[in-house]
Amino acid sequence: MSEVVRERRGPFWTLMRRWPTALALASVVFIWSAGLGDLADAVSGFGEAVLLLPLEYLILNRIGRPAMSWPVIGAIVAAIVVIDLLDVVALSTVVIAGALVLLVWGVIGEVPDGRASFGIQAAGMLGFGAIALAGLAVDPDLGRYLVAAGWFLHGVWDAVHLKLDRVVSRSYAEACGVVDVGVAAMLLFLV
Repeated sequence: MSEVVRERRGPFWTLMRRWPTALALASVVFIWSAGLGDLADAVSGFGEAVLLLPLEYLILNRIGRPAMSWPVIGAIVAAIVVIDLLDVVALSTVVIAGALVLLVWGVIGEVPDGRASFGIQAAGMLGFGAIALAGLAVDPDLGRYLVAAGWFLHGVWDAVHLKLDRVVSRSYAEACGVVDVGVAAMLLFLV
């Protein structure tokens, strides 16, 4: 006997299907409510964070397991907490060193998803890294626009990966894209 699966409708089920967006919006509200401090602090903090955005894609491309998206971001957040608590080295230094190791490893080793996919992620790391470092190097008034552009463009990057269903899990790409666009808007309009 076959079971008839009823289509689940209504706002609750719609929300359940869109849980990554709901989680992302809650995260954006939390970030907004935490306050940004002055412009220089906001540009510095969010500028360093732009370096982290493509790093996860590079890590996941390197290991070839999109299903690990959420555990990898959890590990990155834990590492950030430890780096901040130790206060021995700047987060941007650790991210740049990690990215360089992954880039070299990808060039000399085998890559699970092929050279073309790795090349795209490497280009993303270099491009977003350049935007982030430029945003950190200039006056905060200009830096905010560069950093906001980095966050917004990474939201577009997420949307492309969501559409192609590549490198990261679909749920992660959806959530990350919403957070990225929300942070970009915050930097443009609330700082």
